[in-house]
Amino acid sequence: MSLANTIKDNPRIKKWVHWMLVPSGEARPRLWVTWLINPFVHKRGAGSIIRWRTRMDVLPFRKFMLGKKSVIEDFSTINNGVGDVIIGDNTLIGMSNVIIGPVTIGNNVIFAQNIVASGLNHEYTNINIPIKDQETVTRTITIEDDCWIAANAVITAGVTIGKHSVIAAAAVVTKDIPPYCVAAGNPAKPIKQYDFTDKVWKRV
Repeated sequence: MSLANTIKDNPRIKKWVHWMLVPSGEARPRLWVTWLINPFVHKRGAGSIIRWRTRMDVLPFRKFMLGKKSVIEDFSTINNGVGDVIIGDNTLIGMSNVIIGPVTIGNNVIFAQNIVASGLNHEYTNINIPIKDQETVTRTITIEDDCWIAANAVITAGVTIGKHSVIAAAAVVTKDIPPYCVAAGNPAKPIKQYDFTDKVWKRV
């Protein structure tokens, strides 16, 4: 049996290992994990930049990948504690974004400012247990290549945004958005789509 399976199969050892990686009740890893483990586990492409005021709540037992020439700007938070965070090439994660895995972001994507993309939800159905103590549920968010997500948008768990689509400012995306669309509103709906026959963007 592998070491990883031994840890997973023994609740006491698993709890102790988790405590060694992350202080109790926190999301941020211990400094020794950030300095001595993460740089050798997580992959960063050539020319990628993570600004020094970014909060990187990334742990070694989930994937974090940042593609070539991609940038994560100041005051953003990246969290892979409950799901992988994968960011493609030439992608900009603007200031003050919050990205909680599982999230996959493609190539040449623009995230403007103050965007929340969270693949995590909290269970709440048992009224006898505080919500914070109930199970978490995750569903992967997928942002395909060439998208632009405008400021203050919210992208909820399980959503896919198709290639070369635009999400308008302050939109709340609760359902999939097809490729080559402009979506706006709460909940967000397509308001334009590219017509490949006439080669124009048309209202829908």
